[in-house]
Amino acid sequence: MTDPTDLAPTDSLDPSGAASTRLMQPYAFAGVTSSDVVRERWGHLEPGSETGETITVAGRLMLRRIQGKLGFGTLADGSGRIQLFAPKASTPDFDVFAGLNLGDWIGVTGEVMTTRRGELSVKVDDWVRLAEAKRPFPDKWHGLTDTDTRYRQRYVDLWTTEEARDALVLRSRAVSMIRRFFEDHGYLEVETPMLHSQPGGALATPFETHHEALDLPLYLRIAPELYLKRLVVGGMEKVFEIGRVFRNEGISTRHNPEFTMMESYEAYGDSVTYMDLTEALVAKLSNELLGSTTITYGEHELNLAPPWRRVPMDELTSEAVGETVGVDTPIERLRELCDTHDVGWSDGDGPGKLLLELYEKLVEHTLIQPTFVTDYPVEVSPLSRAHRDRPGYVERFECIVGGRELCNGFAELTDPDEQLARFTDQAEARAAGDPEAMTVDSDYVRALQYGLPPTVGLGIGIDRLIMLLTDSASIRDVVLFPTLRPEPSIDLDVTRSEPATAPRDE
Repeated sequence: MTDPTDLAPTDSLDPSGAASTRLMQPYAFAGVTSSDVVRERWGHLEPGSETGETITVAGRLMLRRIQGKLGFGTLADGSGRIQLFAPKASTPDFDVFAGLNLGDWIGVTGEVMTTRRGELSVKVDDWVRLAEAKRPFPDKWHGLTDTDTRYRQRYVDLWTTEEARDALVLRSRAVSMIRRFFEDHGYLEVETPMLHSQPGGALATPFETHHEALDLPLYLRIAPELYLKRLVVGGMEKVFEIGRVFRNEGISTRHNPEFTMMESYEAYGDSVTYMDLTEALVAKLSNELLGSTTITYGEHELNLAPPWRRVPMDELTSEAVGETVGVDTPIERLRELCDTHDVGWSDGDGPGKLLLELYEKLVEHTLIQPTFVTDYPVEVSPLSRAHRDRPGYVERFECIVGGRELCNGFAELTDPDEQLARFTDQAEARAAGDPEAMTVDSDYVRALQYGLPPTVGLGIGIDRLIMLLTDSASIRDVVLFPTLRPEPSIDLDVTRSEPATAPRDE
């Protein structure tokens, strides 16, 4: 009998006490065929068929049933699941195989066949454990039932919650399709800084850090907007970027402090250009990923096929309060309406801000079918170009679907003098205590002084778009590793997993 002290740390003992090389984790495992390829090639086999063809598969052992001299297991890999058929007479170290843990990674070589019940299987002619699951692994039938644990231990959730895996795989496919969509429309993908010397590009509270070598305060970007428009000044007429942005705000089912944004800019276009582009993009994603532009979100059936409704924000707000309101409504009346509808306001809020607050409280959540809300007040749109026909408003739109904002776009302000004046107003608001207000970005104003042609910009929240396409109620369901409060402690003293069991082979 081998002395256990002679074993390497990754060695294990089989039930007889002898060292089993099958339980020693190898450095590599080559020649693996994925389960989806197995099903694509041999999924047509009749029950009780033998192919005479030998393949190698690998993955986690998720289920197993031992019935006398026969063993059945379910091997899960990144593309699906395949059954293992293990007769005791031909399976090497059958008793060791029968004692594997639920969740163990194993590699199996054997003949492709089907059982008498017709289940496509790989007969276990040889096997090796690739990694041991030392923690108890949830089984297929119960999975991870605690939501907080699912988000904290995504590495387990992906194996046990099929819906979570499907949603996150769809996210990856959607991002890839978005890239192709913009490239096919002649856009150049670029990368701009995530560390900014001053916050800008959106109204939000930034995260602040410090660069030691330069002894300089820096901010994690809240938006890439101002850098992308610098590129348009530089002659890159159609650009886009997909990347992380960071906002030091609350956490909710719709908000995560870091999230993924797609921003694009196109010279010579206007807001109509980008409303057309947005609805075309979303419809294409829905068709290609889900097979239809009619989808279910919560309790609602949504029609994402263009064209989408387009309506000014003040018109919607007027309908909600029962009288005509706008940026020219006396501020005393707007304050009265805010009080009537339990909308908070402060002395520094102008008519545009009060109008926006009324809209967000009374209207936004009621817009279920895709709707472009247009014509926002200048006061709440410091980077947008003045409306060509409506003084006090800008050519800006937000797309609302299922009662939630999906994107924000507008014709860009190109006048450097006007931009400087708006930056100055923002800086004064910031000095007065508004942490979301912008500062004066002198370099950006200087860039505008070199000339920015008519330009339109768009920002789409990727996370919210995936929530829509996957019918997810929480942003945490579509983010691989959402921001959570740290656990006070993690117990690393674990007990070996119990063997996996399953009702019967399928």
